[in-house]
Amino acid sequence: MQLTGVRRRVASLLGVCLLGAPAFAGVLPEDRADVLYHRYQGGGITIQGPEVLVRKKVGDNLSLSASYYEDLISSASIDVKLSASPYHEKRKQETFGFDYLHGKSTYSAGIIHSKEPDYQSNTSYYSVSQDMFGDLTTVSMTYKRGWDRVFSDIKDPTTGQIINQSSFGGLDSKGNPIPFRRAEHKGYAIGLTQILTRSLIASFNYEVLEDEGYLASPYRKIRYLSPGQGKGFTLADQIYPNTRTSNAASIDLKYYLPYRAALDGSYRYFTDTWGIRAHTGQLTYTQPVLVHFILDGTFRVTRQSAASFYSDLFPFANSQNFMARDRELAAFTSYAIGAGVSYEFKVAELPWLSKSSINLRLDHLLINYTDFRNALLTDPANGITAGNEPLYKLNANVLQLFFSIWF
Repeated sequence: MQLTGVRRRVASLLGVCLLGAPAFAGVLPEDRADVLYHRYQGGGITIQGPEVLVRKKVGDNLSLSASYYEDLISSASIDVKLSASPYHEKRKQETFGFDYLHGKSTYSAGIIHSKEPDYQSNTSYYSVSQDMFGDLTTVSMTYKRGWDRVFSDIKDPTTGQIINQSSFGGLDSKGNPIPFRRAEHKGYAIGLTQILTRSLIASFNYEVLEDEGYLASPYRKIRYLSPGQGKGFTLADQIYPNTRTSNAASIDLKYYLPYRAALDGSYRYFTDTWGIRAHTGQLTYTQPVLVHFILDGTFRVTRQSAASFYSDLFPFANSQNFMARDRELAAFTSYAIGAGVSYEFKVAELPWLSKSSINLRLDHLLINYTDFRNALLTDPANGITAGNEPLYKLNANVLQLFFSIWF
């Protein structure tokens, strides 16, 4: 099943992204290899798996990168328990990219392929960055394009096996069933990084995302009032718009303190055509300890409003043209607190390694929903009627352990 919202939070909480990202202008990424293990657990969902990344220069102007990422997913979340059955599945992702340095400009491009039983995604990205004004200013521009195929898994009534629904995408011109629906994504981003003083660096980023096609989850359901029937509500399919445009702007300030520490503060504003508004603030403190250790702590808070067509409980069937009950579109306030430690060392027996490091990071996430209720607790016989259940809260923990070598 698709868990894009959860995965997005996992990637954000990990703090260090091993996937190929564009290099800063004028400098190619260092030759290195990373091996990562990550684990997310919360809300009835467990996501865990490895990732491997390798970067290598070819000459003085070209750097190549490749990564492999795997998720092993076990889910019995509140959404699954309400309208489906617990499941286990695996997602695999491969990324290939390059960075080419020409003077003070860096050109980057890559492809990302992701596959799971009911979702396939292909993404390409291109970027260019330029140093200017005595290398005090870096300007970057990025374009990305994605093509997704969305499937819907069902249980075969004969064998009991989980299979793709053969006609989920309708019929083609010849009357043959299409097992998937399509979605396309486009992204445009600009960035500006400025060295303001010897101790202060500022950066600004602005991104526009355009989504078109099937944008809902085939598994999550809405519910509407049905007094006198069952628990007092009935489940039905979600209906989403076929287009969405999102805008996000962020600013980040990094200040290097005189006692070898650093303070990083950032703010991000998000808005889209579905009526969502979100504000995110984050503060990070980094402190070297002794010779080989680096400690850091992070605190982040996000406040989001609900989509215009979202409701926890609709008054009746087909009450709106568009209807959603996906908690990713609900209003909430979330808090994340995390800490990490890094240990750098050299291996005398391997002189071809310039350095190595082992890193451990733990994050805790708390989400308080303000209009998404725990429908599993509906119990009219004991006075808990539909629409009066307790509000849902999510607690999750993220573990990241990775080993890096530079060569």
